[in-house]
Amino acid sequence: MAQFSISLLRNAAFRNPLGLVRCVRQVATSPASSEVQQQQLKLSESCVKRLKEICDEKSFLRVVVEGGGCSGFQYKFNIDNRLEEQEDLVFGDGAARVVIDKASIEYVGGSTIDFHTELIRSGFRIVNNPKADTGCSCGASFSIKVE
Repeated sequence: MAQFSISLLRNAAFRNPLGLVRCVRQVATSPASSEVQQQQLKLSESCVKRLKEICDEKSFLRVVVEGGGCSGFQYKFNIDNRLEEQEDLVFGDGAARVVIDKASIEYVGGSTIDFHTELIRSGFRIVNNPKADTGCSCGASFSIKVE
């Protein structure tokens, strides 16, 4: 991720916020790009099942990555019904949709969203995040791999 941040500063397209949106859109829509694979989210069967139980055609699970937690970054999950077409990416369909903003996908692209149930808690979680180095024991926060 540090490599991405350094290249952002050097690339003139990213100095202009509209340039960033254009570049992200190009990466997200180029079908043969290996970067597209890194910009995808997979939904586990348990995630799809739970979303169909709690969401309808108008609502979806919103995933956000923000600073905080015990490892530096944390995952936030909320049920939402407002889609920002210029900023959001949608994965899944019908009542089993997950939405993430273009900034957050940079930290979790290639991951799987799972719904996990155990004796003391149940909830959505991110698993197999190729961009995470370490995480806390509860799975809510993580640190980024520095390459």
